Amino acid sequence: MVSWKDAKTDLEHASARRRFVGVVGRLKGWRLTPAQVLVFGFSGAILAGTILLTMPFAVQPGASVNFLVSLFTATSAVCVTGLVVVDTGTHWSLAGQVIILILIQVGGLGIMTMATLFAILLGRKIGLRERLLIRESLNQVSIEGIVRLVKYLLIFTFGTEVVFALILGVRWSADFGWQKGLWFGLFHAVSAFNNAGFDILGGFHSLTGYREDVTVNLSVTTLIIIGGIGFSVVVDLWQHRSLRRIALHSKLVLLVSTVLVLSGMLMILSLEWSNTLKPLSLHGKVLAAYFQSVTPRTAGYNTLDIGGLREATQFLIIVLMFIGASPGSTGGGVKTATIGVLVLAVLSQIAGKEDVELFDRRIPRYQIYKALTILLMAVALVISISLVLSVTEKASLLQVLFETVSAFSTVGLSTGITPSLTPFGQILIIITMFVGRLGPLTVAFALAQRKRRTVLRFPEENIIVG
Repeated sequence: MVSWKDAKTDLEHASARRRFVGVVGRLKGWRLTPAQVLVFGFSGAILAGTILLTMPFAVQPGASVNFLVSLFTATSAVCVTGLVVVDTGTHWSLAGQVIILILIQVGGLGIMTMATLFAILLGRKIGLRERLLIRESLNQVSIEGIVRLVKYLLIFTFGTEVVFALILGVRWSADFGWQKGLWFGLFHAVSAFNNAGFDILGGFHSLTGYREDVTVNLSVTTLIIIGGIGFSVVVDLWQHRSLRRIALHSKLVLLVSTVLVLSGMLMILSLEWSNTLKPLSLHGKVLAAYFQSVTPRTAGYNTLDIGGLREATQFLIIVLMFIGASPGSTGGGVKTATIGVLVLAVLSQIAGKEDVELFDRRIPRYQIYKALTILLMAVALVISISLVLSVTEKASLLQVLFETVSAFSTVGLSTGITPSLTPFGQILIIITMFVGRLGPLTVAFALAQRKRRTVLRFPEENIIVG
């Protein structure tokens, strides 16, 4: 006969086996959401970059290897920001600079785009789940033609980078010789196209030595604009070859981008005419003002001393950085289309219109809610980080705000306080860069897509606003 004790033990074992099978079954059925895949993908790229940059071969002989510095640099590169705590041109060896360049390319194009590239090269089929992930990565509305868009994106990206790498390489070969000049050309072409802002000219000087150089200024700004305007807009323009036939999204992006660049240029000219622009020639003043109006669109290069700008100019650059580039691009910020939609909504409200309209088209209400969500999330994050940094760092509130917005919008411009950040401040900026690169792209987009069919609706009641 079986004793009661043995029977009880068998029941406990059976119950434990059922619980184990249940857990395994749930784990097998559990799948990451597209947003989670992107977060883990970028985290993995940052971790791999950090490990590589901590290796002795990644730094110059005699330079110290620091994990936090490597983590900060890898995060800044993958998040295409450009903020650095050590000088990229003098601290990192050639191998380290190559690693940074690869991280910039991966971060700019996106994890899923690079994965798609390898899948295409290996002849693998892109399934439905992969297409959904690519759509999330590129911030597209539909998966229709998404693989074709990626192919165009890759061809256009590498083609553009090669062309401008040669242009900049030839220019810098006159200053540094062919070998170094071509490497400088390639590095800065990739960095500028991906709106990263990393430079290897040394001394934390960025491009200030070329503020009146037409070739360098126009090449870099063209790369910044093309990379930051959004791949879908570039494809739309290429396919239709007419501004009248392109999609409403493309029209809005081009309109807002043009207004921001021209208004920013004119305001910088007027504010800095007798300050940082004073020693320059007339064409140098115009060129520098134009460059400094373009680069806050998440690029991070500068030809003027940011710390020497008037406070009003620095605040203007904060606003331009906060808006940032366009959706589906290599840049960050709350995006031009987001601001454009909200401005149109305000104008429609003032005019007493029920619908938000542009170019004889009506913008759906859910996109207005999405834009408002992105804006409020960004404001909350920037305010929170700035308040903490204002306590932990020895810098003015404007400097801290500038640094925070630069990190969130993945810009890379700084008033000069980045190398002096405390370890805690560096960690906060790392988090801000990461959230800035993925937050609006994943969290807000996922919230906007999470729709629930409601059977019952509560009674409507007015509240007093304004």
